[in-house]
Amino acid sequence: MRTVIAVFLMALSVTALSIPWVRRLALRTGFVDSPAKRKMHSTPMPLLGGVAIFGGAVLAVIAFVPAFPNTVAGVLLSLTVVALVGLLDDRYGLPAWAKLAGQFLGFLILTLFDIHVKLPIPQLLNYTITFVWLAGISNAINFLDNMDGLSAGVSGVAAAFIMLLGLQNDQFLVAGLAAAVFGACLGFLRFNFKPAQIFMGDTGSLFLGFILALLGLQLRFPANSSFVTWMVPIFILGLPIFDTTLVVVSRLRRGVSPNTAGKDHLSHRLVQRGFSQREAVLLLYLLTGASGMIGVFVTEATVVEGYLIFGTLLLLGGATMWQLDKPV
Repeated sequence: MRTVIAVFLMALSVTALSIPWVRRLALRTGFVDSPAKRKMHSTPMPLLGGVAIFGGAVLAVIAFVPAFPNTVAGVLLSLTVVALVGLLDDRYGLPAWAKLAGQFLGFLILTLFDIHVKLPIPQLLNYTITFVWLAGISNAINFLDNMDGLSAGVSGVAAAFIMLLGLQNDQFLVAGLAAAVFGACLGFLRFNFKPAQIFMGDTGSLFLGFILALLGLQLRFPANSSFVTWMVPIFILGLPIFDTTLVVVSRLRRGVSPNTAGKDHLSHRLVQRGFSQREAVLLLYLLTGASGMIGVFVTEATVVEGYLIFGTLLLLGGATMWQLDKPV
């Protein structure tokens, strides 16, 4: 427990203290996000916040888990690859296929260290499920990075729930990695909450999405059946999953490419309905927390309870999506 707290505090401190430095570096080297019609900011914003998030989280893990097993080395290597692809995208604007290729390379590194879904099904399906989950959550967190403080805050809340569940089930490596993410998100949020002074860029959003997806896969609940607990990570990361689904379905319905940027995310729709940007972001934090609490409940739910909750939330999510996609 002490190690987990130490990891959290170091990640928070390193990230927060490094932000002013990376902000100046971003402005000097041209790592900035210029204003555009589809964007919310009106002045060029530094984009290297993700470097501080990555550095704070990774340094905290290395400092306090010196004798970590090979699996953690594989995790750190895969995360480094994904973060580097995000950094290149922040600088040069990579096409979608290049970012997906970077996520695939990160996935391949994990498989070399035997980190993947291990269901009693053909191995190819296990690999497919693993990659689809990793890439899906990575891009969902990337999609969610559309308003000051949103992606960092939601990622921080999700990481806090993963840390809690890791501690409850004696998964101290999972809890330590989640604590590093939680601390790094809070350290960054100090400078990213509206009015933001720096953005995380794809370096941060792809890194956060990839590690949260990976940690969700690694959660284990020996006291309950995996026939129920498989849905726990889906609840913890339910907000970014819902947002991405809403955007993709809405754009396909309108004949627009899902990769096209636009102000049609859940946060934008809340603002269109009268919420301020801060209110919309705080409401989404609250919804992430509520979804995470449902995930905690499901860890001890019976099969019937688990699937009733899952089915109810699917119906509620579908109805909410239909309502939100109506014109204001």
